[in-house]
This record gives sequence, structure tokens and C-alpha cells, in this order.
Amino acid sequence: MALAYSPDSSIDSARLAWIAAAVVLLSMLALYVVGFDQGAISRTGMYMHELMHDGRHLMGLPCH
Repeated sequence: MALAYSPDSSIDSARLAWIAAAVVLLSMLALYVVGFDQGAISRTGMYMHELMHDGRHLMGLPCH
């Protein structure tokens, strides 16, 4: 008895490509906001600035 692979057609390759592109784009945006923003986007007060500053330290990015 042979087992045949039949791929599930619920997620086609075009949809998977869009999902992958969205994940990459959101990841790059998050890296920019945490790593390189320096307050340009995060102008909601000192709490957000300090949170992003601590995120830079956790990721090992230079911030001083």
C-alpha cells in the first residue's frame, strides 16, 4: 500500500506569499520603531520613549 501526498488546497501559494510579505513588513516596521526611531514616531511621552530605549538595550543596538 502506497501513501500519496495530496497538498491541502486551503492555502494557495499566492496567499502564502502575501502573508509572508506582511510578516516581513511588520517585522521591519517593529525593528525600525524599537531600534532606530529615537522618538520620531513614539511621541506619546516619556513612558513610550523609555520602553523603546529599553528595547534597544535588550536587542543589543547602540543607542547612546
